Amino acid sequence: MEIVLSIVAVLAVVGVFALVASRRRSRPRAPEPLERETPTTLAEPNRPVAARAPVEQRVGLAGRIRSVFGAGVADPWSELEGLLVAADVGPVTSARIVGDVRERFGGGDDPSALVAQEIRTILGESASIHLPQGRLGVVLVVGVNGSGKTTTIGKLAARLADQGERVSIAGSDTFRAAASEQLEVWAERAGAHLVRQARGADPGSVAFDAVQAAQARGSDVLIVDTAGRLHTKQPLMEELKKVRRVIEKAVGRPPDETLLVLDATTGQNGIAQARAFTEAVDVTGVALTKFDGTAKGGVVLAVRDQLGVPVKVVGTGEGVGDLEPFDGEAFAARLLDG
Repeated sequence: MEIVLSIVAVLAVVGVFALVASRRRSRPRAPEPLERETPTTLAEPNRPVAARAPVEQRVGLAGRIRSVFGAGVADPWSELEGLLVAADVGPVTSARIVGDVRERFGGGDDPSALVAQEIRTILGESASIHLPQGRLGVVLVVGVNGSGKTTTIGKLAARLADQGERVSIAGSDTFRAAASEQLEVWAERAGAHLVRQARGADPGSVAFDAVQAAQARGSDVLIVDTAGRLHTKQPLMEELKKVRRVIEKAVGRPPDETLLVLDATTGQNGIAQARAFTEAVDVTGVALTKFDGTAKGGVVLAVRDQLGVPVKVVGTGEGVGDLEPFDGEAFAARLLDG
């Protein structure tokens, strides 16, 4: 009898545990917490708090400038300079803008309007690409690899072709494996004639042959591609100087335009690039690329201010028609209004 009671007790205990476990299993499980990706940002020294606000809270540069001056900040001029530096304007040009605005600032003035005036003053009059009539016009295109140089050449060729110009392209970037293939695709899109040689050929030789071929075909414009990086012992800038000398000898004058392709997302590295290329090949204008996303593009102010080189065209997308003449007024509005 005692054995039977013991067995019954054990079964009862087991049943209780089974019931509890069953109820636990029947309860809905709490959802797994979502993993949130935090955007990676590069810290900028002395960057004002207004410029570090979350993306959803950000306003245009003009609004942040007004906020700084309306918040009773002890040193709004330092904050203003920080905002301009954060917009890729660069420390030298930012200091100049702040100094000029400070001299003109009155108690009732809108500081953002004064900044806008200074930006427009630095940019000056809009500059366009100038090509001769009645003879072959030559456009030398330079820039580092990855800046959008090949794409810009294709878009420029297409734009000129749409205007009735007969266009030839010289593939003088003979060091990058994909350069020739990319140019071929863009030349077909633009209806341009491509002159190229085997990979590793002398870039100056390609440029010379292209001039001869363009003249023989009756082309109106020759666009010359160049390397953005060399895999030989010959320094890049010396090679570019050589290409420019070859063109000058072949046509009897320097290139009509030397365009530096500058990535709008490059930031202050763009100033160093512009200075190096300008000293080497006398850059006459900038083609600003990748200006269709979140790029601030303030580096063009520094390039214009410190080197005197104007922006002439802007790439606003990946399509063949996404190349527009630079509009200083529209650029200033975008930089300030976000």
